[in-house]
Amino acid sequence: MGALCCKEDAVDFDDEVDLSHFTLLRSVGKGAFGKVRVVQHKGSKRLFALKYINKAKCIRMRAVENIISERRLLEFIHHDFVVNLRYAFQDDENLFMVIDLMLGGDLRFHLDRMGPFPEDYVRFYAAEVALALRYLHRKHIVHRDLKPDNILLNEHGHAHLTDFNIAVRYSSEKPLTSIAGSMAYMAPEILMKRGYAASVDWWSLGVVCYELLVGKRPFRAKSNEALQHAIMHDPVEFPDDINLSTESMDFVRGLMTRDITQRLGFGPNGFKRLQAHAWFKAYDWNLLESKQASPPFIPDDKRANFDPTHELEEILLEDNPLKVKKRAPKRSGSNNNIKSQYSNDALPETSPEQKKMEERFLVFDYTKQNTGSASLDNRKTSKAYEEKCETRTLADEVSNNNPL
Repeated sequence: MGALCCKEDAVDFDDEVDLSHFTLLRSVGKGAFGKVRVVQHKGSKRLFALKYINKAKCIRMRAVENIISERRLLEFIHHDFVVNLRYAFQDDENLFMVIDLMLGGDLRFHLDRMGPFPEDYVRFYAAEVALALRYLHRKHIVHRDLKPDNILLNEHGHAHLTDFNIAVRYSSEKPLTSIAGSMAYMAPEILMKRGYAASVDWWSLGVVCYELLVGKRPFRAKSNEALQHAIMHDPVEFPDDINLSTESMDFVRGLMTRDITQRLGFGPNGFKRLQAHAWFKAYDWNLLESKQASPPFIPDDKRANFDPTHELEEILLEDNPLKVKKRAPKRSGSNNNIKSQYSNDALPETSPEQKKMEERFLVFDYTKQNTGSASLDNRKTSKAYEEKCETRTLADEVSNNNPL
């Protein structure tokens, strides 16, 4: 009779959350410097998505401020049509964010799979995303990277906005001026560099709706310069061979007007004008907002709604697979970890970026936010950092790739 081996250590869920609290399941995505896996919390048995970012790669890509900003913003966001943060923590090698799991895949995946969507699909997603944008803008947060890749469906078919990597707080006294986002979805006012705020998200929603309806983006060019010129000057035209209602085309043009005072969604009465648009004449917005409206499309739960090569790459190509690792001890009187004994990619203890991640990427546990002095201290620190970042413009950040 063989002896038992590799018995899993008991987990104390009263301790600060870390990777040992979760069972690692399949890989479902990756970005420029991060990956996503399905995980199950060992205590609650709930499934989540684990987004993890390698610290060394984060520093090499100059993305430390973006990741910290995303972590800070997500702590103060909770909405039915947003992919919400549930836990955050770190070890010596990675930063971790545990978020709501969306099993239905992103709209880019479904667009690639089945081509242009029926109008009722696009109308439903536009309405749910609009509700998410209204919530964010009321909190003075602009997303800045709205595109099909960043709209995820849950298993029931409801749309959720994700990826707040370049989202930022804005102030009416100090408009944003940085060029940030994916260029094909950028509003003209970003490219004009005269200052902008929440108006840019509504333009991007128009580009997304056009792409979902037509199967391609409204402005295309062979160079960035030509694309910028098209975004700033060309009319929004629909192909003659696409059978679309007059109301749908008028709605898209209403979002993509270059006169932001007339843009649907934006301004004091912008959202009311959006709700009252003829394309939504049969919509019960109260039913929609309570998530009681029936989605027109339910993702197939018998097939993967993501690229299966992500899991294959994790198995075959990952030279440092994710696993639970104890943190290296800290030196007395220092906030920096000594060099990790677990990885050749560890950061030197003198790295200012490492120190910044240690101090600002705080532990978050949504189940403990109203209890305990440590949690209270974290909330105070979070609030101070939130206020410090309130008008930060990310002047040197441009995200034209697809960061996770």
